[in-house]
Amino acid sequence: MNAIVTRPILLGGIALALLFVLFNTVFIVPETKQAVILQLEQPVRTINAYKAGEQFGRSTGAGLKVKIPFFQRVVWVDKRVLDIDLENQPVLSTDQLRLEVDAFARFRVVDPLRMVVTAGSESRVASQLGPLFGSALRAELGKRPFASLLSPERTAVMDNIQAGLQRYASQYGVEIVDVRIKQANLPEGSPLQSALNRMATARQQEATTIRANGQKDAQIIRAEADAKAAEVYAAAFNKDPQFYDFWRAMQSYRTTFIGNGRDANGETSIILSPDNDYLREFRGRSR
Repeated sequence: MNAIVTRPILLGGIALALLFVLFNTVFIVPETKQAVILQLEQPVRTINAYKAGEQFGRSTGAGLKVKIPFFQRVVWVDKRVLDIDLENQPVLSTDQLRLEVDAFARFRVVDPLRMVVTAGSESRVASQLGPLFGSALRAELGKRPFASLLSPERTAVMDNIQAGLQRYASQYGVEIVDVRIKQANLPEGSPLQSALNRMATARQQEATTIRANGQKDAQIIRAEADAKAAEVYAAAFNKDPQFYDFWRAMQSYRTTFIGNGRDANGETSIILSPDNDYLREFRGRSR
């Protein structure tokens, strides 16, 4: 009787032991994960590692996998793009403006073995890259004026920050995919107002300089045009003196009868004798 009772219990125990061994042997690797196999806490291989240009669902290493139970364990590493956020980073620009910068970086683990050995997890990578990201940000923005962040030069600034951060990230097996500055603001209060006043003064000085240069150029162009016109008139007058007399008479008539003012309406009245010499151009010339 005892043998009959003991046998099912033994079989059940064996079945449970086999299931336990099976669960520690077989595992499923998702498409979004990289699996690093550690044997006695030493990395031995990687499953479903990231490859440049690889598309999810097409001949990747994801799926059902096996490992040596009890001697090997799996460390999961995200295969997707991850973020590092920086909020209110203080930066001093070259024009002595104190800025508060919000930025973010996106990274991907491309060498999971190195990442596991150096950092252990993605969260630790992000926490260690955060201060390095801040240093690269301050180093690059500290070499430029505030206006560069509002111009097309902003793209070159972000590229330089990305390159500087990548030099640190390579030691963790990480690739920096992108860096963006969300906003760069002046601090609230008197520093902001004083900075705005300096910027307004600088723009007024710049506008005054541009206006003065424009007036100078206009005077030069006008003088050159007058000289050219005088040259043309002189050439024409030398060829036909009678035309010169006629042209001067027409100029005189326009000034006398119409006037030079903007409000002139041509209502000037002059009483002259028909044979007055002033009106000789109206009488025509004898041939």
